[in-house]
Amino acid sequence: LGTNSLVDLVVYGRRAGKSAADYCKHADFVPLPADAGHRIASELERIRKASGKTRADVIRKKMQTTMTDQIGIFRNGKDMERGLETIRELQHTFATDLTIDDRGSKFNTDLLEAWELGCQLEISEVTAVSAVNRTESRGAHAREDFATRDDVNWLKHTLACRDEKGVHLTYKNVVITKFQPKERVY
Repeated sequence: LGTNSLVDLVVYGRRAGKSAADYCKHADFVPLPADAGHRIASELERIRKASGKTRADVIRKKMQTTMTDQIGIFRNGKDMERGLETIRELQHTFATDLTIDDRGSKFNTDLLEAWELGCQLEISEVTAVSAVNRTESRGAHAREDFATRDDVNWLKHTLACRDEKGVHLTYKNVVITKFQPKERVY
């Protein structure tokens, strides 16, 4: 996505940052649960002690290849379903067969890179589930099996939530203000 998208990021990034700063000046703190860091601390400890056979870099490379080849910009349902299956297999490998070299508790970049991989696998799954579900082409989401934009069914925001059963999607209507949406043409 080049040209206007970069300017878009700069302009709206600045606006979002200023708005967040203004909000923080007047917002109250939300009370944190007593065990706010427990889940992350437990996951870091699990990774640090992981005694499987698969290194994080092997999982990361397969995730990157899968996301590029099967859930890239030009997509189709069949490939994305296979890619989603692979991502879920990689999540399972990460949870059950991971190993890291550095088991230390201080300045452990091996541990942090593995933890980041777990986060990336979650985002990869959300991306794939959302893309499989959206049966249209819109912007950078170009489905070869659904080549046209479908405002009747898909002029809405996709919201993803995760729980112990997986990723669940809900939707929120798009509020159109000054400019009517138009199809992107090149």
